[in-house]
Amino acid sequence: MDKLLIRGGRRLQGEVTISGAKNAALPDLCATLLSAEPVTLANVPQLQDVSTTFKLLANMGVVARRHDDNPDLVTLDAGGVTNPEAPYELVKTMRASILVLGPLLARFGRARVSLPGGCAIGSRPVDQHIKGLQAMGAHITVAHGYIEASTPVDAQGRPTRLKGASITTDMVTVTGTENFLMAAALAEGETILENAAQEPEISDLVDLLVAMGAQIEGRGTSRIRIQGVERLHGLTPAQAHQIIPDRIEAGTFLCAVGATGGDVTLRRAKAEHLGAVIDKLREAGVGIEAGDDWIRVTANSRPKAVGFRTREYPAFPTDMQAQFMALDCVAEGSAIIHETIFENRFMHVNELIRLGANITVDGRSAVVTGVPQLSGATVMATDLRASASLVIAGLVAEGETLVDRIYHLDRGYDRMEAKLRAIGADIERVKGAA
Repeated sequence: MDKLLIRGGRRLQGEVTISGAKNAALPDLCATLLSAEPVTLANVPQLQDVSTTFKLLANMGVVARRHDDNPDLVTLDAGGVTNPEAPYELVKTMRASILVLGPLLARFGRARVSLPGGCAIGSRPVDQHIKGLQAMGAHITVAHGYIEASTPVDAQGRPTRLKGASITTDMVTVTGTENFLMAAALAEGETILENAAQEPEISDLVDLLVAMGAQIEGRGTSRIRIQGVERLHGLTPAQAHQIIPDRIEAGTFLCAVGATGGDVTLRRAKAEHLGAVIDKLREAGVGIEAGDDWIRVTANSRPKAVGFRTREYPAFPTDMQAQFMALDCVAEGSAIIHETIFENRFMHVNELIRLGANITVDGRSAVVTGVPQLSGATVMATDLRASASLVIAGLVAEGETLVDRIYHLDRGYDRMEAKLRAIGADIERVKGAA
């Protein structure tokens, strides 16, 4: 397995271009199943999770190709789908694969989807997805590790359309909201989603569906109204839907500069998507300036420790908890971090302690007392965002840090070591056997 070798202690200086958002790209790719015509997406990041989604869609009969003159431009043609199934072999590494369930049911009236895998950061049950789709008339059973779903058939034995429904989830669920949006786009009648997730990635999916002909109101709010249509059309390369920039990648670089010191401008970054993170960085003494599509971060002194509590958007994102903890590890003072979303999202703590961090965990809370200096060591990534926190810690640690199991990092960060190297980090990928 590949590793990252980091020689710490360098300030970061220059510019970084932020890639398309992983958490927007994956539902957007799945949404192409809703049309029999080719759909072109722009700003598609080059990530392991995106490659896995391509394989998953190809297994169903979707033809996808990156354009030679612009590899971030992808055209997908779901006109020849013959196998509405997501097998375990392709689903086991990526929980977002559940996102094919809604569009397959909506367009084909049937789906067989393996219960998903992914990072072991906590329980993310799919019961809300099932309850919502059942409210729209789907017959669903779970057996032998698979979700088997279908719509009723008419007198001629043909599958009928899903029916519009009012859906209120027990908790805010991002992938649940996305599945319902896609299913409702082709359902018969009106669907109302209450307690809908409000993340920017949800709005991105709404924008794509509307561009394909969907009728949706309430974008960016907790109450979304969808009037189903009979079909959705494709998008030519000239009409390509532009995937939003990755706010978590941007936030990770902001924390990296805050921890190491430096002056870096992020291009194709949206400060409006990072309000809570930017507020906490400013509280830590990190300088932030921003425009429509750029963020400049400056740090010339040791940061101050800042506590926070993770919550659903627009509050502080759980996907930034580990990276900000790495900054707190070298900050002045102590801070308390409360993780309210996932119960196992402190697995990076022991690895940060190996680098010399002072952290105490009590249930879903962690007390971080900053130390003047971390020291390099060999550490092991346990999940996607934990990987990023170890990279940040390695960038400020004295000596060499070797981060193992970076396949987690490759799932969600587009060429991270190359981007860091371009702004002055001493970091290299060490190839290893699989």
